Amino acid sequence: MSTNLERLLDIMARLRDPESGCPWDVEQDFSTIAPHTIEEAYEVADAIQRDDMAALVDELGDLLLQVVFHARIAAEAELFDFEAVAGAICDKLVRRHPHVFGEEIVADAAAQTEAWEDHKAGERRDKAASDGFDHGTLDGVAVGLPALTRALKLQKRAARAGFDWRQADEVLQKFAEEIAELKAEMSDGADPTRLADETGDLLFTCVNLARKLGIDPETALRHGNAKFEKRFRRMEADLAAQGQGLDDASFDEKEAAWGRAKRQTAK
Repeated sequence: MSTNLERLLDIMARLRDPESGCPWDVEQDFSTIAPHTIEEAYEVADAIQRDDMAALVDELGDLLLQVVFHARIAAEAELFDFEAVAGAICDKLVRRHPHVFGEEIVADAAAQTEAWEDHKAGERRDKAASDGFDHGTLDGVAVGLPALTRALKLQKRAARAGFDWRQADEVLQKFAEEIAELKAEMSDGADPTRLADETGDLLFTCVNLARKLGIDPETALRHGNAKFEKRFRRMEADLAAQGQGLDDASFDEKEAAWGRAKRQTAK
């Protein structure tokens, strides 16, 4: 074990000491720490997207702290400890890479991805059998995942079972159907529940389209967010240079400024 990892485990133990530790750290449990764990994972992704390696070192440390925090809480409850966490992932990596640690052969990265999913599916079947449950194709897709990520995982599971569109054009046709259904609900004055239902179907189809095009929808949406933010800030600056605020400019003036921002940020 590295010196710094030992040091981190010791620091966490001291922070959780009921007598001399930090009151905030002492009162935390799995459920209160979980939102911080999710947040830190997103901050790691953000640092990567910004290509900020200094920030990435820092954010990875914050994410590692979350693992250590959860492991310490578990150790205090005599459930498991950090060593068990590390051991579990080591065992899993060896088990899921028989072409590296065994005698199996895989042709390329795509074949390995397929083999990895086969191993995971086998593990889920074995767990379901040991728990006395029937195994379902969609078992184990965590409900707590962000909706976009969970939609993609559900679709990939269904696709592996043969329930999938043959090509992206077919998803585009479905997309048009979903838009028509949403328009129909809007024209009929549908209640918010129906509108939310149809909007959800439309978003789910968007994820399907991205998947069939080989595009990660989360990455695509992050890019879309960044592009919108950049153009909006450019539009805002453009109007300010003309002595106008957003609240002062007319819709047509905003549209014109937005068009200029799009042309200036086309690449």
